[in-house]
Amino acid sequence: MADQEKQYIIVHSAKYETTYNQKYLNRKVWEEPNFNHIKSYIPGTIIEILVKEGQLVKAGESILILEAMKMYNDIKMPFKGKILKLNIESGQKIPKDFLMIEIEPVK
Repeated sequence: MADQEKQYIIVHSAKYETTYNQKYLNRKVWEEPNFNHIKSYIPGTIIEILVKEGQLVKAGESILILEAMKMYNDIKMPFKGKILKLNIESGQKIPKDFLMIEIEPVK
């Protein structure tokens, strides 16, 4: 603890001195969600990709099948859009929060 730098937090104009523990310093930093990215919400295996790059897809249409925990998860398009980039292949094992598909909204 001696090698940690002292940090200061200001709350309602009161200044408090503190030190952050290693767990806090190693935390995953929050980032603003990008609704044009479809990420995996659970680790699994890509079973089937139902779309191609450049394809226009309606809201609610199935875009891929992700197998996780011996269950098939049907991933659907969140809004009407165009598939910009596929970052996956059939049979690929992916971790949680993996960027699978990049999309662009269309009207």
